[in-house]
Amino acid sequence: MDMETSWRFLRSVCLLSFILGSFSVYQTLCLVDAQEDAIVTLQVDASNVTRRPIPETLFGIFFEEINHAGAGGLWAELVSNRGFEAGGQIIPSNIWPWSIIGDESSIYVVTDRSSCFERNKIALRMEVLCDSNSCPLGGVGVYNPGYWGMNIEEGKKYKVVLYVRSTGDIDVSVSFTSSNGSVTLASENIIALASDLLNWTKKEMLLEANGTDNGARLQFTTTKKGSIWFDQVSAMPMDTYKGHGFRNDLFQMMVDLKPRFIRFPGGCFVEGDWLGNAFRWKETVRAWEERPGHYGDVWKYWTDDGLGHFEFFQLAEDLGASPIWVFNNGISHNDQVETKNVMPFVQEAIDGIEFARGDSNSTWGSVRAAMGHPEPFELKYVAVGNEDCFKSYYRGNYLEFYNAIKKAYPDIKIISNCDASAKPLDHPADYFDYHIYTLARDLFSKSHDFDNTPRNGPKAFVSEYAVNKADAKNGNLLAALGEAAFLLGLEKNSDIVEMVSYAPLFVNTNDRRWIPDAIVFNSSHLYGTPSYWVQHFFTESSGATLLNSTLKGKTSSVEASAISFQTNGKDYIQIKAVNFGEQSVNLKVAVTGLMAKFYGSKKKVLTSASVMDENSFSNPNMIVPQESLLEMTEQEDLMFVLPPHSFSSFDLLTESENVIKMPISDSYKKTSTM
Repeated sequence: MDMETSWRFLRSVCLLSFILGSFSVYQTLCLVDAQEDAIVTLQVDASNVTRRPIPETLFGIFFEEINHAGAGGLWAELVSNRGFEAGGQIIPSNIWPWSIIGDESSIYVVTDRSSCFERNKIALRMEVLCDSNSCPLGGVGVYNPGYWGMNIEEGKKYKVVLYVRSTGDIDVSVSFTSSNGSVTLASENIIALASDLLNWTKKEMLLEANGTDNGARLQFTTTKKGSIWFDQVSAMPMDTYKGHGFRNDLFQMMVDLKPRFIRFPGGCFVEGDWLGNAFRWKETVRAWEERPGHYGDVWKYWTDDGLGHFEFFQLAEDLGASPIWVFNNGISHNDQVETKNVMPFVQEAIDGIEFARGDSNSTWGSVRAAMGHPEPFELKYVAVGNEDCFKSYYRGNYLEFYNAIKKAYPDIKIISNCDASAKPLDHPADYFDYHIYTLARDLFSKSHDFDNTPRNGPKAFVSEYAVNKADAKNGNLLAALGEAAFLLGLEKNSDIVEMVSYAPLFVNTNDRRWIPDAIVFNSSHLYGTPSYWVQHFFTESSGATLLNSTLKGKTSSVEASAISFQTNGKDYIQIKAVNFGEQSVNLKVAVTGLMAKFYGSKKKVLTSASVMDENSFSNPNMIVPQESLLEMTEQEDLMFVLPPHSFSSFDLLTESENVIKMPISDSYKKTSTM
């Protein structure tokens, strides 16, 4: 081949390559453009004929004592094992997490059964073997680190209460210090004569911190030789919510969800692995010093039960949420009470209802009144057990509870553990309980599970749902998107599903017994997981109006719903949509039957660069809803872009008129995924 022929051949090859390459690029561009321009249509009928009210109770929260959600969390008590009972009733017992300051030559610490509290007989005896000349600098004593460190903040005040007795004069320093005791944050001395301490004496003090340390401890130290007994030690911040004992920042995270109900106190916490360790409400009322506490053998930690039956009802009232009390029905994970012997448990439930609802002159209503709440709590719902339907004695036990409660309180709604989503119950109930934990894709696919549930039976209470398998990790975007689609399905089936709550609500990062969770915290900080922020998209749903809607097009990765609601005297139509896929989706919304125009709108989007992204203490706002206004354009249809792996809502402000004149388009349709 000569030079000219070679050049012509090379030029032809290059030209062909250019043409083929250009065609390939053109194909790619066309494909991308086609994908971007692919439209999923949501047809919305806003007429009065098809719209349906959503229950006022639809979205709420479920609080279980798990992951140190209460003890070391929402309940603001700083001292762990405040009555020295956690080590058991056989003495000498383990005093963990209390520890000794000093060595065996200067101090000896042991428990005995000398307490003045009949239900809490264990007390701590401290034998000080040294004196002011021989004790180490700073003295000897004991300290309590709380729940992985106490959060002591400069300028804040803390109420310390303790019971003490002694055979001699005492001079004890009560202090908040840094974790190693080297820095004193607040301190006061108890100085008393032996004659004043022959019997147990209550001491109270208000300590104001002069420094900040979120890993602090409470300690008692002395350089005075002798024997001193301590019992029932408490340290509470003075700035809890309304003085009711709830940690403010965690309480606010619940308030922001606008919950219409709160289910409590469990969960498996109610059952116990064994009945001897189940939550029994009568042991959690009256003065905190009289509460024996108990070991929660399911979640493997001790609770002093400062957060007890009364406090849960107070929490519900403070939240403006209806209380849903779950009680033990004589069944634990490993043992059961036969139906013929279950009546003591039935009476305990009846008494627990009287505690909440009885007048202040009734037997148990008077106990509530003495605790500071003379007016009854508004208890309308109770649940008979938790996840016990498959147990051999459940149905027999359940009927005993059902009949007794309906006789005494016919208006109370009773929740059965048995699932009626696919087939009818074989026993009477006002609600059936439904729990689901699964993979993200599976939960996404279950958004229509209640479409065919019979409408003539009890209503559904989806009291526990979450993505919690391997793809959820510690709480990522993928899990949240699966949950969002499931919730849209429940919202559309709210004629049968009347209550919904995520589980678990809280986790102390030092005790991740169950993951993921909605809210993660330590002694001083917190953040919401994407699953928490998904729930913010439904804060206007309870009591709103469901609009009949139908998705058309390639909808395998999309789920959507439409509601109307009022806030601050204004009317809105809200479109919510999940895009579970990897490509952007254009959502066309066609609204019929609405005699109004849209004249203002905003959108909210939850997404991230990767579906496996998570929030953390170092980056708590990595995945949170991003809000923006939508521009107004003159188009015939409402057009929105759903970014890949996203949950979006569009609040369309409406104004009464004969026709729709001002639809809205997403101004970021071609240029943004946020």
